Amino acid sequence: TIDRLEALADGKNASQRKAEHSGLAIGTRLVREVKGVEHHVQVLADGYEYQGVKYQSLSGVAFAITGTRWNGNLFFGLNSDVGKRPYHKSRKAVGA
Repeated sequence: TIDRLEALADGKNASQRKAEHSGLAIGTRLVREVKGVEHHVQVLADGYEYQGVKYQSLSGVAFAITGTRWNGNLFFGLNSDVGKRPYHKSRKAVGA
């Protein structure tokens, strides 16, 4: 709901907002080590390239690497605050 409201405030629909690029500079190389193997991902203008295959999202790349669903930003360590919204009060603070 919050994503939808924020997208509407930006004059976009929710699917457009989620499809936006991560904001990484084109050409950036992301590196992640999994089970002793380094995985390199190249940021493209319209997606990501991993082992010669183009992906639309980092989540898709993370799935290709691990075989399980991941938030791509979290998997590559780009945003440790994924899912946290600073303007939301925790349930604990509200009940206190």
